[in-house]
Amino acid sequence: MTTYTEHTSNPLWTGFKHIPAYFLQPIYFFRSYDRRHLRPDLLAGLTLGVVLLPQAIAFSLIAELPPQMGLYTAIVGAIIGALWGSSNQLYTGPTNALSLLVLSVLLNIAAPGTSEFIVAAGLVAVMAGVFQLALGLARLGMLVNFVSHSVVVGFSTGAAILIAINQFPHLLGLEFSSHNLAGVTVNLPEVHWPTATLGLGTILLIVLLRRLKPNLPGVLISIIIASVIVFGLNLDEKGVAVIGQLPSNLPPLVELPLFDLDFIARLSTGALAIGAIGLVATTAIARSMAAQTGQRLRSNQEFVGQGLANIAVGFLSGYPCAGSFAASAVNFKAGAQTRLSAMSAGLFVLIGLLGLAPLAIYLPRAALAGVLMVTAYGMINRAEIGRIWQGARGDALIMLFTFLGALFLSIEFAVLLGILFSFALYIVKTSAPRVYPVLPDENFKHFGPQSPDQPSCPQLGILKISGDLYFGAVGHVEETIYEYLEKRPSQRFLLLRMQGVNQTDFSGIHMLESVRHICQERGGDLFLMKAQPPILHLMKSTGFYDQLGPDHFLAEDQAIAYLFHKVLDPAVCIYECHARAFSECQNLPKQTYPVELPLYPTMAANNIPDISPEELWQKLRRGDASELVIDVREPREFKQGHIPQARLIPLPKILSDRADLAYNDPIVLVCRSGRRSARAACVLQSRGYDNARILRGGMLAWEAAGLLQAIEV
Repeated sequence: MTTYTEHTSNPLWTGFKHIPAYFLQPIYFFRSYDRRHLRPDLLAGLTLGVVLLPQAIAFSLIAELPPQMGLYTAIVGAIIGALWGSSNQLYTGPTNALSLLVLSVLLNIAAPGTSEFIVAAGLVAVMAGVFQLALGLARLGMLVNFVSHSVVVGFSTGAAILIAINQFPHLLGLEFSSHNLAGVTVNLPEVHWPTATLGLGTILLIVLLRRLKPNLPGVLISIIIASVIVFGLNLDEKGVAVIGQLPSNLPPLVELPLFDLDFIARLSTGALAIGAIGLVATTAIARSMAAQTGQRLRSNQEFVGQGLANIAVGFLSGYPCAGSFAASAVNFKAGAQTRLSAMSAGLFVLIGLLGLAPLAIYLPRAALAGVLMVTAYGMINRAEIGRIWQGARGDALIMLFTFLGALFLSIEFAVLLGILFSFALYIVKTSAPRVYPVLPDENFKHFGPQSPDQPSCPQLGILKISGDLYFGAVGHVEETIYEYLEKRPSQRFLLLRMQGVNQTDFSGIHMLESVRHICQERGGDLFLMKAQPPILHLMKSTGFYDQLGPDHFLAEDQAIAYLFHKVLDPAVCIYECHARAFSECQNLPKQTYPVELPLYPTMAANNIPDISPEELWQKLRRGDASELVIDVREPREFKQGHIPQARLIPLPKILSDRADLAYNDPIVLVCRSGRRSARAACVLQSRGYDNARILRGGMLAWEAAGLLQAIEV
């Protein structure tokens, strides 16, 4: 028998061991349920159920599906979505925008009212549910974060206009095949006034009740009054369209063509759009509720709940469902504490269906059209549209394209277009991370962006990278760094602040290697500060950490001090630098000399004769007194270590022509790295000292060859 231990030791099982927990969510919920929440949950569920009864019927009519399909979706979607979801106040069921999207998808398959049309509605729900369930089980809930909220706003606005246009014929009792404003205008003389009176009266009554008695179920009251009027005046016999008899039974199980690959292929694009927009809308609603309650959401569990809800409604005579903002808001305001409120709302809708179905025979279609008109108006969030339009240009364009696509293209294509634009905007933003120079502030405590008038260190450049170093971004980062270095040829050393880099790939590592190579060609090196643990892990696994060296990864509070005392050329700081960029620079003496010498003179190697450390060591070992070694460093550097035969003449004396040297004596100039000695050699050559040459690589090369110790011994 296979044991649990054997499963967990299997790598394949380890990758899937989280899956059972998603399906056991109902057990976890009921085990931990606090009975103190029972009463407020049931009251909230009852309030929500009263609101859902007419809305579910109205939403199904948007999709041109039988009214009972909306009720079945409201029942099954609410129960399954709550059992396997995560949000305490979210309601899952039919929605106005999603119903219009379903209609757009199904119109490409069959004509409304046909059996194929109804079967396709169930199948597309199952397909969308499978897509959502797969994302949840694969822990890809974060993908919804890459879809801009502007997609939902643009789609909802376009859908609202289309819903209103499509409901005009039912509202006014017009009969024409083209549902557009032009058709309404042309057929306006054909208005059926009893129907129009009921429809417009319903709108007026809903609006008045919302303003005067907002706590009352205005939609249900308006529908009941309209039905009573139809019954009392026999308007159904005078041309007023009514819903007719509703079946009073549990949602029946339907047989779907699950193996009809051609049928599935025709629905696939629409199912993808339905599944995607459903998840985006649901997540946005759940987050807005959680922001007010402080609940911690689990996106992957919510994906699983939405997927199972859609699969269930597809097999139980429903059509695609999603989180409903209006219904969730009612649930929240009614005092819902847990997901039991949404489950009980579904049960109350079922009770209403079983008990009130016969009364639907007098429910006027015009009244439902009025309900949908009010709902469509509420879908247009003018405040949110204004904020997006005044905000980032990319979000505004996504909203505009999705809106126009919903109006003039197929709605499912508009949704996918908006999602693609969202991904494109994300790629554009992440492929161009900010790379900018930083310097300490006036108190030398924090780093901030370097202002144009703020002097920078001539030896060290400090750049901050704000964004991930993945394959799509490294080109921009590398180009920006190269442009920075080209404009500042004196900065041989580069310090990269990496706290804004959370992820990288091998392309990022390769880019850092290239930048280091450029720095080394300039005679400097690359240093990193505040590299995040995932970045360090990849650097170590690829060998870049050892290649760069542990001493090149610096802590923020010690980075500048280390570079100033261990890496930078102090002569540059004293003799040539007019800036005081760091706190370590403040106490340095400032020297001025009559000799005009560029900060970093360009000197061809052929014009400055040199001698290798090994060759000079051999001469000194033989006691060759003709070779005069002149150390041009500062006295404190000279004391820390020098060639015993060397004579100390600091660079300032040479620059000021105060060095007492014979013109014919062979001279070897020595400094720390060869830079100061090269300058001294240039000056001496210009004065006629033809026998001056430098120690190649300076004392660093001398020590690297082990010659300092050898000579002293």
